[in-house]
Amino acid sequence: MSSGLEDARKLLGCFIGSCADHPLLARRGEMPWHLTRGVCAIVASHIVELGVEYRVAGGVAVHRTASIETGAIVKGPAIIGPRCFIAATAYLRGGVFLDEDCIVGPGAELKSSFAFKGSKLAHLNFVGDSILGEGVNCEAGSIIANFRNESEDKRIRIAFDGEIIDTGTEKFGALVGNRVRLGANAVVAPGALILPGTTLPRLSLFDQQAPQVG
Repeated sequence: MSSGLEDARKLLGCFIGSCADHPLLARRGEMPWHLTRGVCAIVASHIVELGVEYRVAGGVAVHRTASIETGAIVKGPAIIGPRCFIAATAYLRGGVFLDEDCIVGPGAELKSSFAFKGSKLAHLNFVGDSILGEGVNCEAGSIIANFRNESEDKRIRIAFDGEIIDTGTEKFGALVGNRVRLGANAVVAPGALILPGTTLPRLSLFDQQAPQVG
């Protein structure tokens, strides 16, 4: 699979639909792992285009209707959209975009990721280097890992739809389709493409790592 504009649009469109036309993504003819790798620059450049309904400080843009509890940590660059809620002890870093009506619960960590309309991370989640479509729900303790610590060759290769996709990167979590549900304590291994509407059972492991040759 190439990393051209057509394939990028096709992959993003298939998994996250209208989100692929969002200003943060529509102007980037890149694959999902390129978007997460460049999330800091993408979010920072978009902050300057936001309207007066956002207050900006320290590279963090927060919509006037969003709520961030005392004790939460949000490191810039970050955009927190309308009616979002970030609970105490949540930790957002490495370039983060939250669309409208997103929730990040207590003790949850979101790193270098995009989360679109209505997506929710319950308490004690970790989501790294990922794109979450609309209406994604991550139950308590679920994890989207972003680095293959156990592998000697840490470059992420994905087995999907009969093809081997070489991402060319060592850090990528998942492209999570609209309305996906992750059960409590489910683990998504690095390099996952999760189709819209998928439900992963509690305590499950979802792993699309391509077999290593040699």
